[in-house]
Amino acid sequence: MSHDIVVGIDGSSEGLAAAHWAAQEAQRRGTGLGVVHVWHRHPRPAPYVPMDSTEGDWAEQLLGEAVRSVRAAHPGLPITGRLVCDATVAGLLKAAADADLLVLGSRGLGPLGGFLTGSVSQRVVGRSTRPVVLVRAGRSAADEHLPATDGVAPEEIPQTPYRHVVLGLQTDRPCDELIEFAFEAARRRGTGLSVVHAFRTDFRPAPVPPVPLVSAAPEGPAPVPWPQAQALADQERTVAAVLRPWREKYPAVPVTETVTEGRAAVVLVRAAQDAGLLVVGRRGLDHQVGVFTGPVTHAVLHHVGCPVAVVPHD
Repeated sequence: MSHDIVVGIDGSSEGLAAAHWAAQEAQRRGTGLGVVHVWHRHPRPAPYVPMDSTEGDWAEQLLGEAVRSVRAAHPGLPITGRLVCDATVAGLLKAAADADLLVLGSRGLGPLGGFLTGSVSQRVVGRSTRPVVLVRAGRSAADEHLPATDGVAPEEIPQTPYRHVVLGLQTDRPCDELIEFAFEAARRRGTGLSVVHAFRTDFRPAPVPPVPLVSAAPEGPAPVPWPQAQALADQERTVAAVLRPWREKYPAVPVTETVTEGRAAVVLVRAAQDAGLLVVGRRGLDHQVGVFTGPVTHAVLHHVGCPVAVVPHD
């Protein structure tokens, strides 16, 4: 497909939410949108197909409804629809092979308030060579913006500031594709970028020595900082060094850096609570393991409510 953005729809509310999010992103990028519906023939008619229709006719109807809905909400945006008869995961990956971005829907919020991604989304994220954004059901244009003040009309919502973008950053092997994606997302929205780095240490506080009966005069230099404090300072310097060239490249993007000790998934979920977009990475394919998104990415996909962009990298 010649479009920079491809969205997969399946007739569900989450698929339609993803289509509208993808249309907004296409407008921000000044490009077109390809709406794809992947279907395949069953030995017996699928139960969701009406008795007076074939699977192919039903697939064409679902695609047409989605395209009409997006066109009505985004007039002037170049939109094309495409039916693909193939296995769902393979069809989506092929349709997005030449795209800059693939957008999919999630099944909405679960009991714990996060994504229920489903097997299709999970496998696509694990195998795609292109960035994938997952959008949950119920997302609207207003959700990308800060809460509007009283008296603001719906058509004025796009003029309210965007929510910030959050980037989960690893410092052991920083990835240019991942960092650039996050900076570009913040630049297009005219909003800030919050870079979050979590690390773990094995340091344990030293045992407190017994207090002497007679205090002695201090000798030698002042006590050294706790190892945890030193580790935090080292990590902060590393994050600052990684981001320095990107700050120079994107001087208009306000950047905040948060470095903290803790589990990366927990820290990211907390950081993304009020965000408009969370950007995380996924290492390249492991053909011995198969589909693998990594524990942090897997966790945030299940527990973050805002759209999540997963950027594959080496």
